[in-house]
Amino acid sequence: MLKPVRSLSYSVAIMAAVVSWSAGAYANPGSWAGEWPRTDFAKASIDFNEILSGGPPKDGIPAIDRPLFAPVEDVAQKWDFGDEEPVITVAIDGDLKAYPLRVLMWHEIVNDTIGGVPIAVTYCPLCNSSVVFDRRVGDLVLDFGTTGKLRNSDLVMYDRQTESWWQQFLGEAIVGEMTGTMLDMIPVRVESFEKFRARGSHGKVLVPNNRGLRTYGGNPYERYDSRSRPYPFFQGEMPDGIPPLQRVVAVGNEAWSVALLREVGELRSGDLILTWEAGQNSALDTSWIAEGRDVGNVVVQRETGNGREDVVHDITFAFAFHAFRPEGTIHVR
Repeated sequence: MLKPVRSLSYSVAIMAAVVSWSAGAYANPGSWAGEWPRTDFAKASIDFNEILSGGPPKDGIPAIDRPLFAPVEDVAQKWDFGDEEPVITVAIDGDLKAYPLRVLMWHEIVNDTIGGVPIAVTYCPLCNSSVVFDRRVGDLVLDFGTTGKLRNSDLVMYDRQTESWWQQFLGEAIVGEMTGTMLDMIPVRVESFEKFRARGSHGKVLVPNNRGLRTYGGNPYERYDSRSRPYPFFQGEMPDGIPPLQRVVAVGNEAWSVALLREVGELRSGDLILTWEAGQNSALDTSWIAEGRDVGNVVVQRETGNGREDVVHDITFAFAFHAFRPEGTIHVR
């Protein structure tokens, strides 16, 4: 959630936010009323003390509402874009789009429509959680922004129609009029740009509306996924038997260590097939994403009568899976 201020180093920005947190950044609905006059704080499914300020205010991390795309071949030829940089790939009804983490790192939410389906493409760097939602709830089509708040170190979004708050990791409304409502998740892949390009020349790639607005391609969370513990915004219980910031492939209440999947190449569980293949940069390693270490490409599919189909999953950190799925199982061997 933290973003470096141009006049400050990232380490100074982190320290400023941690000081703010330790000085009393816990939730206080009474103090939020001025900023959130339309949010019904009488309705909530969580303890407000679980919510912390991440530093930025409401919409301080600006969602993208008018996404700009370029043909995949134009991006390959004209943009300084590494072949192994990670993108979130969405394919619906013949429409194929890629949402690079180099852009989502700085915006976290893209409100878009693909194949006639209104979607929200989301990325929480602190949990390494990439989730795409159908924005339709009943007769409403919601669009989302950032609250500036965190719960279990995960992005708390809000919808602009009711200003209810939503947990990005779960797609669940946790505060306000929509409390208890779940968004439908869409099966997507997080893969390298090179793999996306190979899937079809008709693909389109999200590009910044203003290339000078942020340090696109840069990673403000340098070496984050090499830490022994997440940033102090997470105060929950750590998982047993696995480093907190080790990547896991989460499908519902089960998760598999990416280290295990990398070792064996393919895992099967019931009708699920999980595969790993080298060739994708970590977005949370070096200061430039294109130089990040190889964390590989993961595909999760299910056997069907007509072959295989992609399955909703998330490649997230072990601590986040444990926080939101405390009764879940993480397979490490």
